[in-house]
Amino acid sequence: MQTLYAPSRTALAVYELFNPLPLGFFVAAWIFDILYIKTAQIMWTDAASWLIAFGLLLAILPRIINLVQVWITQRHYVSRAEKIAFWLWLVAIVVAIVDAFVHSRDAWAVVPLGVILSTGVVVLLLIAHVQLAMRTRLWSGEKNNDNA
Repeated sequence: MQTLYAPSRTALAVYELFNPLPLGFFVAAWIFDILYIKTAQIMWTDAASWLIAFGLLLAILPRIINLVQVWITQRHYVSRAEKIAFWLWLVAIVVAIVDAFVHSRDAWAVVPLGVILSTGVVVLLLIAHVQLAMRTRLWSGEKNNDNA
């Protein structure tokens, strides 16, 4: 007989606390990249590179927890939306790492590739969050309708 493990409450709390933070940093970096294109002030691209670095650092812990919850633990049910969100986050982090290397260049050398990569990161993460939220909402709605 196989034992199914429920996710740790502490792990869930840490995950829920840290999971939205990287998205905020990446969105801010994207906005700063756009501001750099409009104003040509080096401050914006420097700030964007720092925001990308902090976003990557803050993405480590929630991704490790998510990796364990989706792929390693033996939960009874892992939704397709959770798996898709995991892969979208993974691709977004790889793109963000490349973006961090692009932002390490001299100021104007960041344009346009840095903006394109920052846009890609933001779009991937927004798709991950929206599809997970919609899937969770639909799934909980179906579950509530079954009980009625």
